[in-house]
Amino acid sequence: MTASLALPRILRVGAGASAELAEVLNSLDLSRPLLVTDPFVSSRPFFQEMVRRLEEAGLSPGVFAGTVPDPTTEVVEAGVEALREGDFDSVVGVGGGSPIDTAKAVALLGAHGGRIRDYKAPVVTDTPALPVVAVPTTAGSGSESTRYSIITDVETDEKMLCAGLAMLPRAALVDVELTLDMPARLTADSGVHALTHAIEAYVSVRANPISDGLAREAMRGIFAHLRTAYADPGDRDAREAVMVGATQAGMAFSNSSVALVHGMSRPIGARFEVAHGLSNAMLLPTVTEFSVVAAPGRYADCARAMGMAAPGSSDGEATGALVWELRLLNEDLEVPTPRAHGIDAERWWESAPLMAAQALASGSPAHNPRVPDLDEIVELYHAAYG
Repeated sequence: MTASLALPRILRVGAGASAELAEVLNSLDLSRPLLVTDPFVSSRPFFQEMVRRLEEAGLSPGVFAGTVPDPTTEVVEAGVEALREGDFDSVVGVGGGSPIDTAKAVALLGAHGGRIRDYKAPVVTDTPALPVVAVPTTAGSGSESTRYSIITDVETDEKMLCAGLAMLPRAALVDVELTLDMPARLTADSGVHALTHAIEAYVSVRANPISDGLAREAMRGIFAHLRTAYADPGDRDAREAVMVGATQAGMAFSNSSVALVHGMSRPIGARFEVAHGLSNAMLLPTVTEFSVVAAPGRYADCARAMGMAAPGSSDGEATGALVWELRLLNEDLEVPTPRAHGIDAERWWESAPLMAAQALASGSPAHNPRVPDLDEIVELYHAAYG
């Protein structure tokens, strides 16, 4: 089967890459960008310097700083209003996955109209939207290199997956300098999130040789350096390795797919207001243990790529090591279970059937090596609770 591959047209990676935003916009013949970000990022000196440089280069930037963690339909609608009022020709997402996902949704609706729920999975929108440039400030979502955006519908509490080439940024500037002050909790959760992207991209039924190479390299770099980045935030080499790995993982799953972990994590975020990276981290060991029986060779490859198992180990030894090491990683990074995070047990049990139905409806579980039914997903929610 032929694989369909798509990547940002321009990808600049390295310390100081974000300073090249004006040059990149000019190369794309864009001059009126709307910068979409959150209140915290908009207050930081680097962002104010970014706006100043754009103005000095003769561009006419605007700023929408109203994004929130796990973006909502209300925020997207406010961003679209700002876009239309300013007659902008492009959107620049600056921040973590939430501002970048918001920027993608704003660019989509700015070009095609309607409401974002009109574009949720299984709809795939490949018709071009307004150009998006992504400038990530966290190492995790990989949104800077993917054809996906996740938006929460405030009317239904559903975390909607919106997919297609319309969501793929035209350019991405991956600058490790912007991640050096990430707090430890965000470093851990976003790092395991990126690792989940890489693992799921590799074991997905839609994996291909290109996504495989990106996923293996992402796993290797993230697993080798994430503990150091968490324990020693000032370690630039570790920070850069994790950030590059997150972008590679984003390219990998954008060109294969995510699977059961992501399908189950989105409803947790919508129902219990758990950050998307954290909900993925909560689920990764449990869902991996459930899934390995259906693709032991692929999961064993993951373990060997991360150095969890020797090159000559059996698949059984390697998959056992993989599950063990993922649980140990969560312990070392102090990733809480849903119980430890403070989610009420009764609410969790009551919500599990609806969350399972929403997970199945997203389509992501169908890409898992072992495709569960609704009852099995409910059981996995119970197992992951803690």
